Amino acid sequence: MLTVMPIPALQDNYIWVLRQDTQDRVAVVDPGDADPVIAWLEQENLTLDTILVTHHHKDHTGGLQALTERYAPQVYGPANDAIPGVLHRVGEGDECRVLGRRFEVYAVPGHTLDHIAFHAPGTPGLLFAGDTLFSGGCGRLFEGSPLQMQESLAKLDALPEDTLVFAAHEYTLANLAFAAAAEPDNAIRDSYRSECQKARDLDRPTLPTTMGRERQINPFLRIGNPGLLETLRRQGPVGDDASAFATLRAWKDRF
Repeated sequence: MLTVMPIPALQDNYIWVLRQDTQDRVAVVDPGDADPVIAWLEQENLTLDTILVTHHHKDHTGGLQALTERYAPQVYGPANDAIPGVLHRVGEGDECRVLGRRFEVYAVPGHTLDHIAFHAPGTPGLLFAGDTLFSGGCGRLFEGSPLQMQESLAKLDALPEDTLVFAAHEYTLANLAFAAAAEPDNAIRDSYRSECQKARDLDRPTLPTTMGRERQINPFLRIGNPGLLETLRRQGPVGDDASAFATLRAWKDRF
């Protein structure tokens, strides 16, 4: 059985670890720091088989060199030469096998132009979304356009509702505070926010989330909701879904 667990790193990153209980080799996603990964591997007496990289930002790649030198893993990442150590450069429509599980690669530009996501179909499916989709939010647009991010999120929104979403940061409470301002009348979101606050009070992660939950509480997946649109009209243009999304993202940036 494939299990997934987080290694907290840096300020608010999660390095996700994939482990088959019958193997002594594991995979990690977006190792921004090698030290906590090495410490965990040594504690568990395991070795590193595979690394998945979603984009080039240092808090997702900072541990690559040390980990590749120490363990010589297979490394899958975007077709971006600025990321050192990637052995297999993958993009939209590609596939890879990680610990025997098939993963599909999606191009999801917006946060960065090279951003990809890794999805393992199944019941439930597993989605490693990097900084594209967070619980209650989406990534800031450092390189891409609002339309690119909207199209990327639509691609992920097409996944089954039980898909487990493993985002790369613990941003949930901050995102839900904005979501409450953007769509005040959402009882499901308010209940979820209370659950997440209790988890953080106990120093537990709020992740993974699910695609089904995100459709209920994430304003960036709810552009057509009348209550959200009513609030957005006080912030900027909402003539169509694309302009409404751009207004929502700009509002989040200054929230």
